[in-house]
Amino acid sequence: MGNRKVTFAAIAALAVSLVSGGVSAHASQSSTTKTLTVWSWDVAAGALTRIAGQYEATHPSVKINIQDIGYDNAYDKFSVAMSANSGLPDVMTLETDHIPGYIAQFPKGFYDLSPAFKSVAGQFDASKVAAATDAAGHLLGIPWDSAPVALFFRSDYFKSAGVNPNAIKSWSDLVAAGSTIKTKTGHTLLSIDVSSGATFLMMLQQQGGGIFNSSGSITLNSPAAVNALTLLKTMNSKGLIDNVQGWDGRVSATKAGHSAAHAEAVWWIGTLQGEMPELSGKFGVRVLPYFTPTGAVTSNNGGSNLVVPATTKNGALAASFIHYALMNTQNQVTMMDKEGLFPSWTPALRSSYFSAPVDYFAGQAVYKLFGAQVSKIPAIAYNSDYAKATDIVANMVVSVVLNGGDVKTSLAGAAKEIANATGRSAG
Repeated sequence: MGNRKVTFAAIAALAVSLVSGGVSAHASQSSTTKTLTVWSWDVAAGALTRIAGQYEATHPSVKINIQDIGYDNAYDKFSVAMSANSGLPDVMTLETDHIPGYIAQFPKGFYDLSPAFKSVAGQFDASKVAAATDAAGHLLGIPWDSAPVALFFRSDYFKSAGVNPNAIKSWSDLVAAGSTIKTKTGHTLLSIDVSSGATFLMMLQQQGGGIFNSSGSITLNSPAAVNALTLLKTMNSKGLIDNVQGWDGRVSATKAGHSAAHAEAVWWIGTLQGEMPELSGKFGVRVLPYFTPTGAVTSNNGGSNLVVPATTKNGALAASFIHYALMNTQNQVTMMDKEGLFPSWTPALRSSYFSAPVDYFAGQAVYKLFGAQVSKIPAIAYNSDYAKATDIVANMVVSVVLNGGDVKTSLAGAAKEIANATGRSAG
């Protein structure tokens, strides 16, 4: 605890020194109260509300107004305000896969956070820094939470089938293990919503691939995409996929014990502990199987950044608050503990909290495993057409995995469809 107090003081001092122009954002320097408006939603808004109260306690002339705008309306509200160039907050939560699209659509719409954070950007999840950096190298968003992916597995099912999870190296190994588990226990390997396309995209990112490259060209018919789609088609043909519908379907299938494994992000821990306490002690976690021996054994599924719209009149104060909120081990530990937000700021992962055993996982230090993968998440390119493209991809995945379509023909067709819908080159 003593070290945390020293870190807190150091970070607070650094936050003051980092604001642009070298002018302190500490409100005690001004006789006028400054109000900082922040848009967020759900548990993220709750976390910021708590941290805002702490910030105000040491900045008595600052009022931070946290507005929970709700996830369902967040992007419509933000898009309308960005288009009008008015009515915007000083700080906004944006999910990582949305940021590049907004940067492309509103290239002058964001406050440049480079002066305050560029020198420390290397302390954050590199894949999220890349997504929040524009073509000119300006850092327009600061990574908040990351979502490294690993393989959750039912240790009791593996044991009953005589399968050692640590002996599995490649995805092919996992398919073979899944066949053994199904034969001996009757359980499928994965419970996923095939129609969402999410598992395909996760497997694609694991290989460093995406729908687009950094130039905006469509790269969907790549070898990595062939690998991922072929793998899913093979799993389904062997009866190893339990195809469910949406989030509720995944939760219900897991609670009912349909499948032996789940390739999920770190936030799945909170779902297991909160929704399925009766399964305590029955899960283990390990890195993802690899596609190639030298390839990544993680991917990403979620996470967000904090951005500052260019219309703000409180840019330095906004940067100071973001720095205080995110570059602070105590804050990051509390956000993980209370809201399940896994740090993108990697120094926080050195806290003993993230190396402690977790009872739910039979004493395994699961946060340590996830923490070791944050810096290894492959960075991929997003753009303003990403959401439109994912809808096409999802339909394509269904046509191949569930309906038996040809992998390469279907990928080429989806790439062409995306090109027609977006005007982008098919690579």
